[in-house]
Amino acid sequence: QVQLVESGGGLVQAGASLKLSCAASGGSFSTYSMGWFRQTPGKERMFVAGISWSGGSTDYADSVKGRFTISRDNAKNTMYLQMNSLKPEDTAIYSCARTNIAGGSTRRGEYEYDYWGQGTQVTVSA
Repeated sequence: QVQLVESGGGLVQAGASLKLSCAASGGSFSTYSMGWFRQTPGKERMFVAGISWSGGSTDYADSVKGRFTISRDNAKNTMYLQMNSLKPEDTAIYSCARTNIAGGSTRRGEYEYDYWGQGTQVTVSA
């Protein structure tokens, strides 16, 4: 059973940076693509960024492209999301997830992920 634990969220002002971490344990990490999603109250969970199992391919939602960077360290079973130039509209609960098929490239659909973390709150004030 894979466990994913996010950390690094917090309250920051617009324009600031945060780095989220997602630590994996209890199962395979290095052979699966991973992703970050975010959700605000009353709205559907949205894809933010994805990274292939090797880290060689990445994908970003248009709303964060150029500001966020996804990365991973397979030796540490950890994935990261560096968030720069944060905006109030980035406020959300951010969750990491592991895809449901080993190998392959990045994925955007929620249904393509089977393990999820509990989420970490990111709040950006104007």
